[in-house]
Amino acid sequence: MPYSPEVLTIAQTIQLSLSPVFMLAGIGALLNVLAGRLSRVIDRARALEALHPRSSGPEHERHVWELRLLDRRMTIINRALFLAVSSAVMTCAVVALLFVAVLAMLHIGQYVAVAFILAMLLLIASLVSFMIEVRISLRAIHVRDELLRG
Repeated sequence: MPYSPEVLTIAQTIQLSLSPVFMLAGIGALLNVLAGRLSRVIDRARALEALHPRSSGPEHERHVWELRLLDRRMTIINRALFLAVSSAVMTCAVVALLFVAVLAMLHIGQYVAVAFILAMLLLIASLVSFMIEVRISLRAIHVRDELLRG
């Protein structure tokens, strides 16, 4: 008779996979935020590109400066998106490896641990990129002192 894991073993594996599944939900929320930011940056870049040919002097220089800033932000957001998606893929691999290990009675705990550590490192790198992008976005916004004095 072929090997068939007990229901209790499968239930325990499902419990083990819940943490990575919650991590996937968090990554999904992060992807949503990053995609929204990227969309707003692209919209602003398109608006500035339309104004660019008609501007001159200091206004033109400001448009060029902001377009460069927006280009840099798009690159950083794109990197953060790539890292977050990579983290999600590795997290899915962790869940799959957990079930494969149980069903095939494989002793691959080290591989599962390495995959989870890699998923976390990718998520950390994505969050750092997101933090950098937020800091850069603040450079474009400066409230004039006379408006702050009331």
